[in-house]
Amino acid sequence: MAYSDPRPSRGRIKTALLASSVLTVAGPALAQVDEITVTAQKRAESLQDVPISITAFGTDKLEELEVSAFDDYSKFIPSLSFQSTGPNSTTVYFRGVVSGGDGNHSASLPSVGVYLDEQPVTTILGFLPMHIYDIERVEGIAGPQGTLYGASAQSGVLRIITNKPNPGEFAAGYDLEVNAVQHGEIGYQFEGFVNQPVAENAAIRLVGYYKKEAGYIDNELSGRIFPGTIDPDFPGLTPIMKDNSALVENNFNDIETYGARVALRVDLNESWTATASALGQKSEANGVNVFDPDMGDLNVARFEPDFNEDKFGQAALTLEGKVGNFDLVYAGSYLRRQIDSNTDYTDYAYYYDVLYQSFGPSYNFASYFYDNLYNNIDPTQFYQGDDSYGKYSNEIRLSDREGRFRFVLGFFQNHQRHDIQQRYIIRNLNDGLEVPGWSDTIWLTKQRRLDRDLALFTEIEYDLTDRLTFIGGVRGYRYNNSLYGFNGYGAGFSGSTGEAACFAPAIIQDTPCTNLDSTIKNTGETHKIGLTYDLDDSKMVYATYSTGFRPGGANRRTPLPPYLEDKLVNYELGFKSAWADNTFVLNGAAFYQVWNDFQFPILSLNGLTEVQNAASARIYGFEADMTWAPTDRFTLNGAMSIIDAELSKNFCGFNVNGKPFTACPAAVDDPATLGDETAPPEAPKGQPLPVVPTFKGTLTARYEFPVGAMTGHVQGSVSGQDAAPSNLLVADQAIIGDQEGYVLTDFSVGLRQDNWKLVAYVNNAFDERPDLISFVACPIGTCGITGPGGNNGIYQGTAQPRTVGLRFGYDF
Repeated sequence: MAYSDPRPSRGRIKTALLASSVLTVAGPALAQVDEITVTAQKRAESLQDVPISITAFGTDKLEELEVSAFDDYSKFIPSLSFQSTGPNSTTVYFRGVVSGGDGNHSASLPSVGVYLDEQPVTTILGFLPMHIYDIERVEGIAGPQGTLYGASAQSGVLRIITNKPNPGEFAAGYDLEVNAVQHGEIGYQFEGFVNQPVAENAAIRLVGYYKKEAGYIDNELSGRIFPGTIDPDFPGLTPIMKDNSALVENNFNDIETYGARVALRVDLNESWTATASALGQKSEANGVNVFDPDMGDLNVARFEPDFNEDKFGQAALTLEGKVGNFDLVYAGSYLRRQIDSNTDYTDYAYYYDVLYQSFGPSYNFASYFYDNLYNNIDPTQFYQGDDSYGKYSNEIRLSDREGRFRFVLGFFQNHQRHDIQQRYIIRNLNDGLEVPGWSDTIWLTKQRRLDRDLALFTEIEYDLTDRLTFIGGVRGYRYNNSLYGFNGYGAGFSGSTGEAACFAPAIIQDTPCTNLDSTIKNTGETHKIGLTYDLDDSKMVYATYSTGFRPGGANRRTPLPPYLEDKLVNYELGFKSAWADNTFVLNGAAFYQVWNDFQFPILSLNGLTEVQNAASARIYGFEADMTWAPTDRFTLNGAMSIIDAELSKNFCGFNVNGKPFTACPAAVDDPATLGDETAPPEAPKGQPLPVVPTFKGTLTARYEFPVGAMTGHVQGSVSGQDAAPSNLLVADQAIIGDQEGYVLTDFSVGLRQDNWKLVAYVNNAFDERPDLISFVACPIGTCGITGPGGNNGIYQGTAQPRTVGLRFGYDF
């Protein structure tokens, strides 16, 4: 059961961009934009009544936009940006709050919270890749949500709300789809649901799906000669050429995903409802979703097999009811996720060999690796990942939504455990160079990470007048985060790191010893203060001060201290408005954000990620969305954001203790110049934050018309953004360059009648190659250099090429 705000509605149009395209006819030619209900403030209310910047997609709009995954709807959320280095490894950002380098299993927690219904599913392993089907709503909530959502809701929240069992009626349906990808293969998917009442007060809902995503990246024939093995200063080395002929394959990045959900909903009495649910999903991805521009369009050279298997399951229970005059909600969940992977790491060995050669005749990387007979061997590495993740959470809320004074009071508990195992393997490696107990393993990471937090929170509303309302909130939190285990080389390979740096016996099974055991804990508060004012029955303005935070954590480089939490302060002015007899909706928000001592993950020269609190940044922005329905046949939706995010002071790097320099250190004196020199900052004040475009926008037009007894439609959608820097540091940005701006265009036509529908669509109609991410496999200063063959190690992620598809659906 859902509890809505009992206060009299102001009668606004209850929607925003892309909320819903269902129109209610107000006359022979006039229409009104339909209402949508959101639960962003943990209660059901009209979107137009919520003083928060929200983009919401209802069931109909998700279907109209052919949404089945995050990539399909993310382009329509104006202030959202993301990075993805491969299958099931997406990191999400809101409003420019990004320093780059996120997503490492031992580094910072996400800055965006992700929820499935009432349960948090945010994981350090990246965005949970939920298949989107039979979904009631997707909500993108921009800005800090620190009081109601807490840790990892620093810059925003994504919420996926499933359709619930309905005891009132039987319902079922299925959808079939087939598509063809330009330069690639055929893809297809099958989806279905059943809603079955099992008693007058109970129902069960079943959902199942299978999706085959076509491959479109070609693994091309290629070879590499390691320059160190043909160095005349090392005549004892056998020349080594790496050949990938056994792995050459067209369209090798196909993905299979299948899963199911089940939910049971019981109205226990007139006041109480219980909903129990479970889900499971598994995806198997081959190859990589990136290409090497030096090798041509959609081509790459991989020398070891790449695959990724991601499976997760969740069980959840929600209880909703009344205690006296108060509403009470309990939400508990348990999530398990397992990712097994194999990844080519040839670039690491090859480009380090190139780098060593540049130092002079006495340097050679390849000579470090040999077999048991002391013959040099192919130094190429690949790594195998075994990541096991568990998370359970509990939240209980008491609220009163009636009268002039309203409140919500809650308690939240969260516990996350991540068992990390990564083996970096060199075949035929000398036994004395291995990590003890791990054959052919030059480097082993086997750690346990624990992230725990508790919180008490409250948010109140008080109507100062009939039009003016005060909002206030506070959340007190405590977190306790640990990282312990082993990472590094065996003692036979390194005399200072890995096994040589151990200080205690093994506390993680199957490790040689312990060289990492670090914990950080802290307490703090987040706050929210705001005012809303109703200009009339269809227009509202609001002002908000809010804060968000991200917990601190332990560095896996033991000499470095833990990194501290970082906080975001947000000042926001916004409006919600409806015009012209509720046929035109315009919403917007301007914001100024201060991000102090933000967590900055960097890849050190040895390829190990470390995190420190770096500089500070300021972010200005404006976002807006609109919906226009001039007739009952035509709708136009649009959204845009303008974001200016940059450093507010110089970042001069870290000292030997891992702390940022307060001033840039002195440079080496140049006798040819007068005066003293100082080293330039690694990122100067005014340096743009990475990944975030200054402008992002989207526009969707849909026209419906009668075709006999059927209804037809045509739809077009354009989305795009301008260029964005790829990195924060000046030196790295100079190597990788900007992510270029792009425009993507989608079209669809269709027919529907009674219980069936048929839709033909083309996505990325002009077959564009947007630069969604550019990256290298090891430190940029190493893998970003140009090798003897004229290629560098820079990869580019892009959108799926032009895709033409046909979809049929039937509801019983």
